[in-house]
Amino acid sequence: MLEIKNLYAGYGSGDIIKDISFIAKAGESLCILGPNGCGKSTLLRAIAGIIEYRGKVNLNSQDLSRLARKTLAKKIALLGQSTQIYFPYTVYDTISLGRYAYSKHFLKELSGEDREIIRSTMEKLDVWDIRNNMIDTLSGGQLQRVFLAKTLVQTPDIILLDEPTNHLDLKNQLELMRYLKQWIQETGKALIGVFHDLNMVQHFGDTAVLISDGGLAACGEVRQILNSRILAEIYGIDIRNFILRSMEKWSV
Repeated sequence: MLEIKNLYAGYGSGDIIKDISFIAKAGESLCILGPNGCGKSTLLRAIAGIIEYRGKVNLNSQDLSRLARKTLAKKIALLGQSTQIYFPYTVYDTISLGRYAYSKHFLKELSGEDREIIRSTMEKLDVWDIRNNMIDTLSGGQLQRVFLAKTLVQTPDIILLDEPTNHLDLKNQLELMRYLKQWIQETGKALIGVFHDLNMVQHFGDTAVLISDGGLAACGEVRQILNSRILAEIYGIDIRNFILRSMEKWSV
């Protein structure tokens, strides 16, 4: 579905990611891994077209750099961390922003199809009953479900995740990932996410891309990457054995 080829991107005159190439297939979750500062978020922003890049980002053989912003928003949606709220919109209005690419006017003239997509998504994510609440009154778990609903109503081909579970408790982390996994299974589309929690990657990932110092260190199935020697080399710690020893304490 998505092909990244010889991608370079950064800020100012320097490249943070260098010569990255991989493929994300339809119907799979691809996890981007690597230590802090290696370029994971920069890679996502380049794919989303938020920052300039060199190389190719093709979706179903279509060059995304040639698309208008509204057209691109129908194909790729980015879900990040919900740590700051700048405008006190209602839950419904916030989620409706996800249909902006399909409307002619900002928050006006939503079509019947728009409203049906918004309502069905909100009901599925259990936020319909709080649709008139202001988002600055919500808990962290509720807020992330609202932003997930906003992402899903874009009806994109690919969702990009930038560490969306970092500020959520374990229950809400699991619920968020289950919703996304269900979306992949129901639509046959793709998910590309940056994660630090390798347990979450183990549970929900299909394939993984490992980044080190801005370059591609490894790419393959999650089980293969998480069991590889290169993972320990890049992180500077034997993560697999650490997790296994931790699990042994739970069994006591």
